[in-house]
Amino acid sequence: MTSIKKNLPDEQATIELGYELSLWVSAPLVIYLTGDLGAGKTTLSRGLIQSLGHKGNVKSPTYTLVEPYELKGMDIFHFDLYRLLDPEELEFMGIRDYFTEKSLSLIEWPDRGHGLLPDADISIHLGYQGEQRQVELNGLTPAGQQVVAKLK
Repeated sequence: MTSIKKNLPDEQATIELGYELSLWVSAPLVIYLTGDLGAGKTTLSRGLIQSLGHKGNVKSPTYTLVEPYELKGMDIFHFDLYRLLDPEELEFMGIRDYFTEKSLSLIEWPDRGHGLLPDADISIHLGYQGEQRQVELNGLTPAGQQVVAKLK
């Protein structure tokens, strides 16, 4: 497993990490984002999605569960499973159809979809370290390890 930790002193640093990731990600890839409320999961996702070319706002899909984007020949799906009451709800929305050879999936609160989500290529955990945030990125598959290794 390839792993790195970084300090993120402010919101801009979190967005810039999303930009760094955008330089190296390619489909198919599944990224799990974990951490407490307000830790920066959506901010990191916004930085990544906008760096891939999205011009509008990137809002948290807390109520819709997923926001789709088509950028750079990839289907990008930003999931937020925080409000998911039962993982079976994912079956009703056809969750398996989202994970294809063309998809890059960013999944916030992946533990809420346990058993119905594919394994992560990269896990990203954001937490608080005093007044700033700290992020830990783990490459869990060969594809994920390649991306994380580029960030060192």
